[in-house]
Amino acid sequence: MKPSKRGSKGDADLFRSRLDQMINLRHELVRLAGLIDWEFFDQRFEPLYAEGGRPGVPTRLMVALHLLKHIDNLSDEGVCERWIENPYFQFFSGETFFQHALPVDRSSMTRWRQRIGAAELAALVQESLAAAHRSGALRPKDLERITAGATVQPKAVTFPTDAKLMHKARERLVRLAKEWGIGLRQSYERVGT
Repeated sequence: MKPSKRGSKGDADLFRSRLDQMINLRHELVRLAGLIDWEFFDQRFEPLYAEGGRPGVPTRLMVALHLLKHIDNLSDEGVCERWIENPYFQFFSGETFFQHALPVDRSSMTRWRQRIGAAELAALVQESLAAAHRSGALRPKDLERITAGATVQPKAVTFPTDAKLMHKARERLVRLAKEWGIGLRQSYERVGT
């Protein structure tokens, strides 16, 4: 089922303070939230939702969680924990009032990424660049020359803490002891293999 729009219910709650009255409206996440075209994501991801079934997770919440995850270099768990504590994260994701619990399960982020797919996740980058262009942070001149980095290959290095190195060192010591005629109480051959 298609996701519902956040913030439509409870806007006139008299007993709760609105987030926009509690936070600094010049904060970078508040300004970024105003620059992003959230309707773009709703329209882009709408065909990926089925007509029936359970209501979908709000698109703005999921997009915001993924953007915040990459902005602050957090894990799924980390961004969910910070979302509960941080009113700026909640405002960025479209909440009207401060929430004491995440409205979705953390595993929803993984399922949402799988549903959207890698090709559609490129829309996050597309809208991020468009928002940077609208704000003036990115000029067309900045895109004339692109620097691409090479992929880093991991070296096949065995670290000294590795059990394999300890096993090799034990074998060499036992061999040297036999060569020099030093009797060992135990060689640990059967334990080490």
